[in-house]
Amino acid sequence: MTYKSILVHLNASEHAHPRLELALRLARQFDAHLDGIYAMFTPQPQPLYVMAGTAEYYLDREPARLERRAALERLFHAEVTRAELMGTWTATNEHASVAVRRAGRCSDLIVASQNDPDDPESYVGDQFPENLIMSVGRPVLLMPYAGAFSSLGTHVMVAWDGSREATRAIHDALPFIRRARKTTVVIINEAKSGALANRIAGSDIAAFTARHGVNVEVHDVELAHGEAIGDVLLSQAADLGADLLVMGCYGHARWHELVMGGVTRTILKSMTVPVLMSH
Repeated sequence: MTYKSILVHLNASEHAHPRLELALRLARQFDAHLDGIYAMFTPQPQPLYVMAGTAEYYLDREPARLERRAALERLFHAEVTRAELMGTWTATNEHASVAVRRAGRCSDLIVASQNDPDDPESYVGDQFPENLIMSVGRPVLLMPYAGAFSSLGTHVMVAWDGSREATRAIHDALPFIRRARKTTVVIINEAKSGALANRIAGSDIAAFTARHGVNVEVHDVELAHGEAIGDVLLSQAADLGADLLVMGCYGHARWHELVMGGVTRTILKSMTVPVLMSH
C-alpha cells in the first residue's frame, strides 16, 4: 500500500500556500498524482445580506480572492511541472464540504487544514475538517494553522486504544510508517479502563507494525486524575519529538448536529503537530 493519488484542499487563506508546498513534497515522496481543489466558503445570498457587514466584506474581498486563486493556480502548475509530477487543478464554486468530499473519495490521502479562528478566509463551512473526516472514507492529513513543519513522518506517533477507528488509522498511515525512522505506539491507560487489556492490544499492534520492517516502540502512559486524554497525547507528541500524530476520529451525527468525541475535539482545536485522522 502507498499513496498514489493525493488531494490538497486550497482556498484564499494565508495557509493555502504552505499546505500546497507540503502536498507537493508528499507527492514527490510517494511518486503520486497530485490533485488541487480550490473551494471556498460560498454564502447563500439571503443570509449574506441579512447579517450586518457580511455582504460588504465578501464584495470587497472578491477581487483579492480571484487574484489569490489565479496565483495559486499558476504556482500549482509551475511546481507540478518542475517536480515532474502529474497533477490536476480544479476550481469550484460548489460548497467545499461537498466538492472536497466527492473528490477525496477518489484519492488515497487528503491534505487539509485546521480551522484558523483569526483568518476569515480559512473558513469554508461549519466544522469542515470534522465533516470531511467523518464522511469522506479516506485518511485526512490536517495541518495546524500555527507553526512551520520542516519534516513530516520521520517520527510517527500512533494513539492506540484498540478501537476500530484507531485500527483504520494505523492501516491508513502505513505508507508514512514504512518510511519513518521511528514509530511510537502510545497507549493511555485510564485507571478504570482495564489497563492490562490495553497493553496486550498495544503489543499486538506493535508486532503487526514491526512486520512491515519499521522500528516500533510501545509507550504506556498512566492518566492522572483530571487529565484530558487529548492534552496528554499532544504533550506526549512534544516530549517524544514526533512530527506526525496518527489517530482515529470519533464522533456521530445527532439529528443535524455533528457530535465529536472529547479527544477528537481537543486535537482538532489545539493540535501542535500534523495529524492524520481516519474514521
